[in-house]
Amino acid sequence: MTAVADRSLGPELVRTQTIGADTDVLVLGITSSENGPAIVPEDLFSDVLTADVRAELLDQLGAVGAKGKAEELTRVPAPAALAEVTSVLAVGLGAADKIDAEQIRRSAGVAARALSGTELVATTLSGLDLGAAAEGFYLGAYTFTPFKSGKSAPKPDERPVARVEFLVPEPEFGEAELFRAQLIAEAVATARDFVNTPPSHLYPAEFASRAEELAKAAGLDVEVLDENALDASGYGGVLGVGKGSSRPPRLVRITYAGGPKKIALVGKGITFDTGGISIKPAQNMENMTSDMAGAAAVVATTLLAARLSLPVTVTATVPMAENMPSATAQRPGDVLTQYGGTTVEVLNTDAEGRLILADAIVRAGEDEPDYLIDVATLTGAQMVALGTRTPGVMGTDDFRDRVAEISRRIGENGWAMPLPTELRADLNSKIADLANVAPHRWGGMLSAGLFLKEFVPEGVQWAHLDVAGPAYNTGGPFGYIGKGGTGVPVRTLIAVIEDIAAE
Repeated sequence: MTAVADRSLGPELVRTQTIGADTDVLVLGITSSENGPAIVPEDLFSDVLTADVRAELLDQLGAVGAKGKAEELTRVPAPAALAEVTSVLAVGLGAADKIDAEQIRRSAGVAARALSGTELVATTLSGLDLGAAAEGFYLGAYTFTPFKSGKSAPKPDERPVARVEFLVPEPEFGEAELFRAQLIAEAVATARDFVNTPPSHLYPAEFASRAEELAKAAGLDVEVLDENALDASGYGGVLGVGKGSSRPPRLVRITYAGGPKKIALVGKGITFDTGGISIKPAQNMENMTSDMAGAAAVVATTLLAARLSLPVTVTATVPMAENMPSATAQRPGDVLTQYGGTTVEVLNTDAEGRLILADAIVRAGEDEPDYLIDVATLTGAQMVALGTRTPGVMGTDDFRDRVAEISRRIGENGWAMPLPTELRADLNSKIADLANVAPHRWGGMLSAGLFLKEFVPEGVQWAHLDVAGPAYNTGGPFGYIGKGGTGVPVRTLIAVIEDIAAE
């Protein structure tokens, strides 16, 4: 077993008040205006960026057409007065009155991707928002290369930036902020690593082992149920989905006990999804390596809550299965009994995520949590409704809105969606308590949410995040997001947990 280590997967991030002699590149933020680009922040680091240096840089940037548009990159030779620096990279932040933490994060990510092969970078973006700049640089520099052979491994000038120094105005500035930002970025990178690991190497038993190893290294309580324990306890949803595969399912429970408030996290862990007997089209099926992104996010978030020593108790309940067609696979028309006793008629074996989540939600509810959040790459309908970058957030009204607002605030763009009561009747079955899909295609994301609602305990504040599109980027890189696993919604989850902890 080769475990995904709980370690730094990005550049080393440090604070400094001076530019080191070995600095390769100085990164500056510039804004756009009617009078051309302007360097920001305007009132800090005057010992490095004197008025003369700023004027010379602006002349150079103007000469090569820099505008300061959001995420625009312009690289120029360093002025002679910056003797320690080889070149200056100006990264656009857009209009000055529209700069926020997410724009800084995105611009820092674009800069990090452009600086592959650079050993040491200094930046003044810390004068705007140190935490956002640190997260952006770290995540923008992320790469996943364990499966590159010697022939295709990145060359030195293709490797991520190795070290980023953030210029700070005073010795104690931003120490806690930088520490928190790096821990969050590392957690996102851990989730990305899980998602990017191919299903040949991350099947249910291996996923469970890696999660267990990380949790034990963090000093957390871990329970792993194999197929025999799942059968003995009646986890019919997890077993039903997993029985078509030669690689049996698992259920992992990780607990960080940090305080009296109890938060349950549940994540969909389908390590590969063919659709089962209701098989998917072959085109783009390789992207179903990402169908365990919800599980990756809740494992990484639980570890992160522990590393941040948050004063709450967080328990992740993570069902893991591989959905395959075979002689032993469940069939459309089968009836299974979920954990807790509810019977479900399986009309479509490709609506498998809700079956394993239902088991896990009921089990999580036995802990009597105050809050329950489930995360899943659950429906193609999420992308039809909201596109590939906007998670759908459903659940109890107040908590749903709270989670969605926090998600937007931190840049992961969650959007509150309803659970219309008129759609619930479409999940009635003629022979069981429920059917796993509605007999039509309308409101598919919402119907899936209504199915899960049936298993949420009364009185629990609940949010369901459908991240089918946002969890995996099949297009080109943008901002601090590369191709493949994005780590969404780790930052949303930890921000919500911190918000609860602060109540």
